[in-house]
Amino acid sequence: MALERLQKIISRSGLASRRHAEDLILAGRVSVNGAVVRELGSKADLQSDRVQLDGKLIRPPRTLVYLALHKPRGCVTTRSDPQGRPIVMDFLKGIKERVYPIGRLDYASEGLLFLTNDGEFANCLMSAVAGIPKTYWVKVTQWVSEEDLHKLRRGIVLGGRPTRPAQIRRLASAGRKLSGKGRGESINPWYEVILQEGRQNQIRRMFARIGHPVRKLKRVSIGAVTLGNLQPGQCRHLSQAEVRRLMKEADANQGH
Repeated sequence: MALERLQKIISRSGLASRRHAEDLILAGRVSVNGAVVRELGSKADLQSDRVQLDGKLIRPPRTLVYLALHKPRGCVTTRSDPQGRPIVMDFLKGIKERVYPIGRLDYASEGLLFLTNDGEFANCLMSAVAGIPKTYWVKVTQWVSEEDLHKLRRGIVLGGRPTRPAQIRRLASAGRKLSGKGRGESINPWYEVILQEGRQNQIRRMFARIGHPVRKLKRVSIGAVTLGNLQPGQCRHLSQAEVRRLMKEADANQGH
């Protein structure tokens, strides 16, 4: 028998990330051979055991899918929304496999987002110690002093924990490139921020701490994968080379 933890079975099936799978187990939504299981350490063999989520049999995905989406502003990074707001899944026309987002971008932010049905890939990239660099373009209303930028580069305390050091530089023409609105955009400065962590609303919280609320936020790359020419709402399949490189980057940063 090939016993595996239930959260690994669920994530590998493409139904949820391993972290979300733990929540599903604790909520009593998973059963093995007809018995509800709530213990996170529980194991099963998908070849011989009947593992179900909300009464539906769990099976491994037939085809592994890896997508890069340009998430538009004004939609949420979830598979459903009780408030009826647009969701990222609305933009995956023609994708037959059931996929889910890796990480998230908030409602008002846009940019590169990965979706997959490969739970192990998702878990690897979402690991807190993976340290894969993510690059963002950030628009604020006024120039930020070098003193304040140095504070952000060095790391500041958010939620009782210091942030990791960040790379930050001012962009000369990002506003024109991003918006296409012409010279007027240059009035409001843009900064490039590279993080190796991803706390909730981290960049917005960082800039708010130094008195510069973020007006626009766009993620332009994750590791070696860039947004490229994808327009808001467009998606493409990641190449196998890109998937391997992302996994290699995550492995190389383990423990850093």
